[in-house]
Amino acid sequence: MANTDFPPQPPSSILPPTTMVQHHKTIQQSLALQILLADRLVKSAKEVQPSKLDCSDLAKLATQLAHLLRSTARLVSSTTATFYDRPLRSIFSNLSLNLERAQTLVRKCKHRSGILRQVFAITTTADVRKVSNLLESSIADIKWLLSVFAPDDNAGVNLSLPPIASNDPVLAWVWSNIATVQHSTQLKDRIDAANSLASLAGDNDRNKKMIVEEDGIPPLLKLLKDGSSPESQIAAATTLCTLATDREKISAFVRSQAISTIVQVLNDSTTIVVRTNVINLVSRMAGIDSWVQEEFGRENVIRPIVTFLANDIVLDDSTSGGFHLSSSLSFHNRKETEPASPEEKLNLKISCARALWVLSKGSLSNSKKITETKALICLAKLIQHESQELQINCLMTVTELAAVAESNAELRRQVLKPNLPAARTLLDQLLRVVNHETNPKLVVPAITTIGSLARTFPAKETRILGPLVSKLDHEVSDVTNEAVMALTKFVCPDNFNCVEHSTAILEFNGVPRVMGFLKSSDNIKIQVHGLKLLCYLALHVPNSKALEEGGVLSVIEGGARSIVAQYPEMKELLAKAVHHLKFYQAGSHAHKPAFGV
Repeated sequence: MANTDFPPQPPSSILPPTTMVQHHKTIQQSLALQILLADRLVKSAKEVQPSKLDCSDLAKLATQLAHLLRSTARLVSSTTATFYDRPLRSIFSNLSLNLERAQTLVRKCKHRSGILRQVFAITTTADVRKVSNLLESSIADIKWLLSVFAPDDNAGVNLSLPPIASNDPVLAWVWSNIATVQHSTQLKDRIDAANSLASLAGDNDRNKKMIVEEDGIPPLLKLLKDGSSPESQIAAATTLCTLATDREKISAFVRSQAISTIVQVLNDSTTIVVRTNVINLVSRMAGIDSWVQEEFGRENVIRPIVTFLANDIVLDDSTSGGFHLSSSLSFHNRKETEPASPEEKLNLKISCARALWVLSKGSLSNSKKITETKALICLAKLIQHESQELQINCLMTVTELAAVAESNAELRRQVLKPNLPAARTLLDQLLRVVNHETNPKLVVPAITTIGSLARTFPAKETRILGPLVSKLDHEVSDVTNEAVMALTKFVCPDNFNCVEHSTAILEFNGVPRVMGFLKSSDNIKIQVHGLKLLCYLALHVPNSKALEEGGVLSVIEGGARSIVAQYPEMKELLAKAVHHLKFYQAGSHAHKPAFGV
């Protein structure tokens, strides 16, 4: 059933990003505080008399810290892009504590006097050593930070380990790689760093979570959007796809404006491999989060995807009429596409078909957008001429579109009625698959699609039911099960032509095939569908000789005794079917009813 109750607004966890000016201001304020603390420590340490305690080392360390912090401030102010501040904030958090601890110790030294001075000096010397070690660690952290953000051109990615990350080396690698992706002036280093993040993310979910929590998504999106080279965009898209594994992580994507960025990149890209990777990212995100699925549709991601899918497909006027298609979709990208191999072109189409499959699943708005383009006729052509994964993905897309249409009369009437040229071409291919294909991965979705559209077929459409009936004795149970469920939709009372369809099923020798199906099936849920089918046939054409000669009354009565306890909702239908058959069949009074009718 189509899911139409998506929220019009993003989840509450998705907040607008901080502007670059605000971002830099916040960092500069934090730096100013750390510099103030370091300068204060220098002054206090120098005021301590050597006779009380030698604090000269603390003064030297604080002076070095103040110098490094000012270098960091100059680096931040010279950065035109948003500064990657996650390691900076973590380092400052520790530094503040270390500076405050040092200041407290120096304050004690300044005011300590009397007969306990000698004892105090012994204990405090150890404290000074501890504090000195902490300040040295902070100095090492900031030196590492500067080496990451302002490396030598030939230094590459910094893989050294700062003291702050000594207990978790992965954190340092994550920081270093994210910073390189965000700030490096060397494109090769940015690509290598993005690939390193992909490798780390591929190791385990903890690493994925760490990369997301340490704000790795915005730099990757920036690398994707920059379009400096196809290789850089592929690296960014691949890494982002590796990170997009659950709704929590995808919320971070949305907070970083990922959806609009991805659609823009898709529209602007001229490289087929880049398009393929970006569309794979769309599929991954939309398949996990239904709000994201709808938002991609609102951002009009469907238009470029259908455009790429339709590339190289020849469409004649006889199959594309009735949709005003020339105005709804341009089949020529605004920018010239770079040359690509046949394999790359095929992979793009496979990804496009998969994306349409995911975007249409349960979504009425996206399904409408897809059917407003030339997608249906393109899908039909690809089902006809392609094979394997592309053919399967196209069939699954059609199946999802039909599933949405099954619960929406407007979509069925306007787009998927068999008398419309595109829909009729699609139906021809579905029937061809059912009649001639042997792969259940193709046959099953084709049957499912026909079943979902059962209410759109007129009574005179006799070519539909014969192939479905023939699949009731198929050797693959998935095929027979799907055929039973599809036929049930043709004869259920909700179908306006249920009587005519029931008559056609009987004419196609459906009764013995349904009876054989019930005998061979050991799945009670599927047996219920088989019994429903028999009951509907009995209700619509109870005087049929085929029903009487096939012993349908006995089967329904036996089924009633065996399944009503588990499926009480079947009791009324079974009772009505028994009543109808007994009324029309001679000698049926000899049968004892399974329950009161």
